[in-house]
Amino acid sequence: MRGRTKKSAAPESKAQEHKPAGLKVLSDHLGLSMAAISRVLSGAPAARSIPKATQDRILKAAEELNYRPNLFARSLRNRRSQTVGVIVPEVSEGYATLVLSGIEQELMQADYFYFLISHHHREEMIQRSERLFRDRAVEGVIAVDTLLRDRWAIPTVTVSGHHEPKGVTNIVLNHRLAAELAIDHLSGLGHRRLAFIKGQRFSSDTESRWRGIRHAMEKRGLKILPQLVAQLEGEQPTHEPGYLATQKLLACGESFTALFAFNDVSAIGAIKALREAGLRVPQDVSVVGFDDVQSAAFQNPALTTVRQPLRTMGMLAAQTVLLQIGAAAGGNHAQEIVVDPELVVRESTCPPAAGKR
Repeated sequence: MRGRTKKSAAPESKAQEHKPAGLKVLSDHLGLSMAAISRVLSGAPAARSIPKATQDRILKAAEELNYRPNLFARSLRNRRSQTVGVIVPEVSEGYATLVLSGIEQELMQADYFYFLISHHHREEMIQRSERLFRDRAVEGVIAVDTLLRDRWAIPTVTVSGHHEPKGVTNIVLNHRLAAELAIDHLSGLGHRRLAFIKGQRFSSDTESRWRGIRHAMEKRGLKILPQLVAQLEGEQPTHEPGYLATQKLLACGESFTALFAFNDVSAIGAIKALREAGLRVPQDVSVVGFDDVQSAAFQNPALTTVRQPLRTMGMLAAQTVLLQIGAAAGGNHAQEIVVDPELVVRESTCPPAAGKR
């Protein structure tokens, strides 16, 4: 009878050593309940009752054992999709991108994903979005710079909505303060003849911001000349609408020493039009933008702007919708959460030239 050679156990491969661990493995390793471990790893409020030393043990073991939560199993068990719907006009440099970065950060920390729809200002697409979100079982919706005419049947938060149905929370900027910051800066430098670029008619911020500008100008005894007001036209999220609006202002025949643009993207277009007309920024015309997009500080000259905390607004929207998802049905929620702007003074503004106030 031939004997069989006993094979020695092969060492575990590196891949096996680093195979992701689940809650059960962590529980056995630490001698703690899965519920306690889950509270700590998810950052649940109930984790505060667990001693810090124990929390540190859990976090260290999770890192060493390469813990990965099984989100799919969790969603099946809880009958939840762990998904939030987000609707925006478009994704481009500036407003929407910064808001989305805040939304994404908060949702990822809560193990949520988002399903994104860009409606490109088409009303039928906005109306269709509710069904698309419902078909994908999203648990909540964040609408960015998008007018919702009716309350949807799921928890909903808007960013710069302004006309929300009852039960929808809106994250909104203090536009009156924003206008006062810009007008105070320009009038403090000595500017009296100010030109303005209003936002497109479809933008939910346009009228609120313009009311703030009118109030700020009147409060300081300054007049708005209709000839020195231009409106952005078209749907392109590019510098061209600001460029064209500034050309109209220059063609009207009225002189001005400062320009307050609806956003940074239009301000950058305005600076190009001013330069082509032989005017220097800021020596001949000071320019103030709005939003403080990432490229504003790197323009030539660096753009003075009213910083809208867009990333923070996105984070607040995500936090709020997650709270609503976790709250009992029919609970009361804030109708509005107001955030304050900040003036960022850079190189595109200075006092007007002598005799040109």
